[in-house]
Parts: sequence; structure tokens; C-alpha cells
Amino acid sequence: GWCPLSPTGAQTTQILVEPPWRPAVLWDQVTLTCQGSGTASATTWYRDRWHWGQQGQDRLTVTKSGTYRCYSPGTGRSPSVTVSDDWLVLQVPVWALLEGDTVTLRCRG
Repeated sequence: GWCPLSPTGAQTTQILVEPPWRPAVLWDQVTLTCQGSGTASATTWYRDRWHWGQQGQDRLTVTKSGTYRCYSPGTGRSPSVTVSDDWLVLQVPVWALLEGDTVTLRCRG
């Protein structure tokens, strides 16, 4: 599995966003996957600080815009991911870019 490391070497909880574009937009049919240690049955999702979705699912199909987090008992809360419903968006790939890299941008509207 995918186990990102914090600076101290401990595992952390992360959210994988599909499709892999930022910002994530509602009309892209966004799916979030909570990745962290612990069982999927213990995953908890939050939208705008409120409990959201069915507990115990490590994947969530987004149906409303907002700021999402997940919680995994083994590694804690993830960083937040915002899904907007803006009608015109300039998107960039989610992976890290370095100066001089070629990048494809997406203008959607």
C-alpha cells in the first residue's frame, strides 16, 4: 500500500483524489480515498467539520462541494481536501512539480 511518511517517520493519514487534478471540482465526479493505517471499517469522513457519509467506507464519492477530511484511528486526521462547484476552473496535476517541468493545465467551464 501507499504509506506517506511524516518528517518524524511516522505514518500519516492522507486523502487520494480521483481524478488527480487541483482544484477538485464537483462536476468531475470526484472520488476520495482515505489512506492510513487501521481498518477501513473504522474510517470516519467529515465535510466542513461535520460527520459525513457512511462510517466504515475508505472511499467516498463526492456529491456536495465542501472541505473534506477523513480520520483513521491508527494515524489520525488527514489534511483537508476542498471540492468546489465553481463554473470556471484552471486545474493543475496533483503531483509535485519542479521548476523546468513541462505541465499540462486544464481550463474547464
